[in-house]
Amino acid sequence: MVRMSVRCVGPWAIGLLLPAAASAAEHQSLGARLSWPSVLPFVAILLAIAILPLVAPHWWEHNRNKGLIAAILAVPLAIYLATQFGEAGKHDLLHAAKDYVSFLLLLGSLFVISGGVYVGGSLAGTPLVNTAVLSLGALLASFIGTTGASMLLIRPLLRANQSRENKAHVVVFFIFVVSNCGGLLTPLGDPPLFLGFLKGVPFDWTLQLARQWLIVNVLLLVIFNAWDQWALNREERERPGSQLEEVQRHERLHIEGKRCFVFLLAIVAIIAASGKGLGNGGNPWPFGVQEGLMAAVALASFWTTPSEIFRKNRFGFGPILEVAVLFAGIFVTMIPALALLNVHGGKLGIQEPWQFFWATGILSSFLDNAPTYLTFAATACGAAGVSTEHPLYLREFLQSDTTGQAASILAAISCGAVFMGANTYIGNGPNFMVKAIAEENGVRMPGFFGYMAYSIAVLIPILVLVTVLFFV
Repeated sequence: MVRMSVRCVGPWAIGLLLPAAASAAEHQSLGARLSWPSVLPFVAILLAIAILPLVAPHWWEHNRNKGLIAAILAVPLAIYLATQFGEAGKHDLLHAAKDYVSFLLLLGSLFVISGGVYVGGSLAGTPLVNTAVLSLGALLASFIGTTGASMLLIRPLLRANQSRENKAHVVVFFIFVVSNCGGLLTPLGDPPLFLGFLKGVPFDWTLQLARQWLIVNVLLLVIFNAWDQWALNREERERPGSQLEEVQRHERLHIEGKRCFVFLLAIVAIIAASGKGLGNGGNPWPFGVQEGLMAAVALASFWTTPSEIFRKNRFGFGPILEVAVLFAGIFVTMIPALALLNVHGGKLGIQEPWQFFWATGILSSFLDNAPTYLTFAATACGAAGVSTEHPLYLREFLQSDTTGQAASILAAISCGAVFMGANTYIGNGPNFMVKAIAEENGVRMPGFFGYMAYSIAVLIPILVLVTVLFFV
């Protein structure tokens, strides 16, 4: 019977059915058509970042070799997505490319502009002063971005502690506070919150996360101060001379390159104006406008900054090139991971705020926290029956719920993305940049797993407390 049916259908009918089947497949989302092995290149690039600095440190320190690994893993996958998945694959690749350009231009512009500000003289590298610098960074991070605050303060902090022998922990806590946890209060603070702003979250909505911001940062600063005091006391015992007197030697502070603060404010204004859709009927600016303006401001800053300031800051493009090379591979290879999670995330049983907090946070530790934020925000919207096809779907999500559950879930996603971006070097863009600058200045930073030992021991217990206080 089956054979007769096939004969009766004939080749002409099969020819009609095959395009129809192909067309149906084309309309499926990428995540519905991908298989889990497509995640392997992403896993491989994460393992390379974690292991190669340990087993081949001299080979890995060259950006050319990092680029080789990224290309080997990302280029074949990009070709596979573009050729085997039609418009869906090309669409996601194009979207990832645009996100990468925006991401890199934002980090790059802040990196160049902050490199043109030189804080002359020196601070005293005492535990109290170090804690004060981290406190200032926590405040600045929410208003000039975690990248801007990190690039502005990391070099003066390194100079203040130049005479100290044990100072890797100073940079690690700097990454915790200034490069991540401090940026929770406004959409300008961290890329995930900015993307949420573009999707309809009101500009001042994140201010309601002030309690979470305060508890996490205060506890980190208290722990850091005790740790730094213990480290300095140990140096006093083990090294000849008075280490306290040595770190207290400092010169009068002065700032060179003050014009760069104008450029920094210009970047902040561009981001805010783009998100509010000024001049575009309230809609976000088309791709390329914001990016072009940021590039222009960065170039203006670079051309007008005296070379002497860059020399004093030991400014070089090595750190931003490292970020550019590695994240080019990450943005491509994470496409299948995010697509699969977007489709199958509902099967994970994530419903409560605390579940969103930890799910977002764990993935933000190893994926870039910005697309992770959007993935779980879209998952939450789907569960609430809010379509992500609307350009401001997160505004609809918040307005659709009268019980406060939606706000709690979005708060959990926001905190998870921002706080747990500090768990690894690859959780947030500034992490790598600060690490590279510290190593350029002679600080022996822990490797990938060594850094995670810090975050597991210090940050995770604080986040467990945040879970109990706010999301259970």
